[in-house]
Amino acid sequence: MLWMRQRSSNRVTHLPQKVASLLTAAFKSSNRSNLSLETNIETNAIVRIINDHPFPGQPLQPTLLEYIPPLVLSNKFVENVLGRLFAAHSNGLKALEFFRFYLHHSQVCPSPDAFEKTLHILTRMQYFDKAWEVMEEIQQRHPSLLTLKSMSIMLSKVAKFLSFEDTLEAFQKMENDIFVGRKFGTEEFNVLLRAFCTQRQMKEARSVFLKMHFRFPPNTKTMNILLLGFKESGDVTAVELFYHEMIRRGFKPNSITYNIRIDAYCKKGCFGDGLRLLKEMEQVNCLPTLETITTLIHGAGVVRNTTKARQLFDEIPLRDLHPDTGVYNALLSSFIRSKDVMSAVALMDEMEEKHIEYDSMTYHTMFLGSMRSNGIEGVCELYHKMAERNFVPQTRTVVMLMKLFCENSRLDLGLNLWNYLVEKGYCPHGHTLDLLVTGLCSRGRVQEAFDCSKQVLERGRHISEAVYHMLQRFLLQAGEVDKLNMLNRMIEKLRDILPTSRGLALGITAREA
Repeated sequence: MLWMRQRSSNRVTHLPQKVASLLTAAFKSSNRSNLSLETNIETNAIVRIINDHPFPGQPLQPTLLEYIPPLVLSNKFVENVLGRLFAAHSNGLKALEFFRFYLHHSQVCPSPDAFEKTLHILTRMQYFDKAWEVMEEIQQRHPSLLTLKSMSIMLSKVAKFLSFEDTLEAFQKMENDIFVGRKFGTEEFNVLLRAFCTQRQMKEARSVFLKMHFRFPPNTKTMNILLLGFKESGDVTAVELFYHEMIRRGFKPNSITYNIRIDAYCKKGCFGDGLRLLKEMEQVNCLPTLETITTLIHGAGVVRNTTKARQLFDEIPLRDLHPDTGVYNALLSSFIRSKDVMSAVALMDEMEEKHIEYDSMTYHTMFLGSMRSNGIEGVCELYHKMAERNFVPQTRTVVMLMKLFCENSRLDLGLNLWNYLVEKGYCPHGHTLDLLVTGLCSRGRVQEAFDCSKQVLERGRHISEAVYHMLQRFLLQAGEVDKLNMLNRMIEKLRDILPTSRGLALGITAREA
């Protein structure tokens, strides 16, 4: 580790100057500068500094300048930090401050990936005003960073959180004000359609298609996006009806088209239809891809046919394809669905032998299998192995583990998981806090519940109404009015800076408490 932090303190002032000196030394080392800067150690250090900082109560950029010499602001390093801030559910305004620090101090041209990650963080937290603000800033200073991906991020989140009309207005704003000088065509139209389809808003997507396809002539990708939307809606009949409409319109299906149709059938347990489409692909000389085989292995798992799943997996080299983590995860899932945990464990060993990296899905699948076969003891063993690898799982896995630990009265493991995430620079998701606080308060451990909630607020994230009212009740019962007042002040201060949404705590005044 670059530094050791006392658990009782979250203040940046306790972080030693060793971070800056190590970063500077890494830059000066001509042979290993890039390698050193791109390691997880430096990334973890900066993420913790940002998450622990009391911004916006105090300015963040002077602290960043203290710990990050501008000479070491490589694009890869910045992308890694922003990626971790996204995964850590960090305060979006802190991520924006870091990105602006990068814009103002970096000696290299900023990368599209860094901009896209910043945009993703802001829009996920529904900070749309800030997202438009940074897009306008980029349009003025670095228009080359404006990509179809950045457009997709913005439109998808507008479609998710706002109205149909807002999404169309956002598309128009993109065309008129942001992507200035760019003639919008089919690719941009596809981005708009994808925004609705990814949210399963197929009525809206169909309406936009019928209204605008004369202006933007559709291509095969357009039709595949709509086909994918119908698939995500879980309607196999709609998928097939639109597929035939696609053929009638003169479009030739490609491997992506077949993969979507195969996935639609496999998810519904119609594995035989998936295999039929595989044969059809081969007959029309449309070569199956690794995604095709991965989808079919998942489908075999849904119907508990591990023999066929293994056969499809073993045929991968014969198809001149190379297995990746995704296809291993598909076979793992097939074994777990059939309660064959021993085969799943052996497959994980094979992945390690062949240097196929585990990802969040690998661990999530194995945790599910361990829960069903070996109970909490099996989960604990895998959890400790994961922690030894310094791997931080995705939110749904964290929530699943926290729920299991709390329901089995293993609050020691719940707190261990919480501290593990915080030490890695993560601000655990609200659902994780809800579960842990409920478990702690129900067993009279109110101080620890208060400390965890305080950590979230200090990192610039709201707590839920449920957590607040639970703490309010238990703190008042314990006569801890001062702590409740402190919580109220923190919530009020945060509310003045960050917008709240339904279900988040608003607090009460100290006088009312």
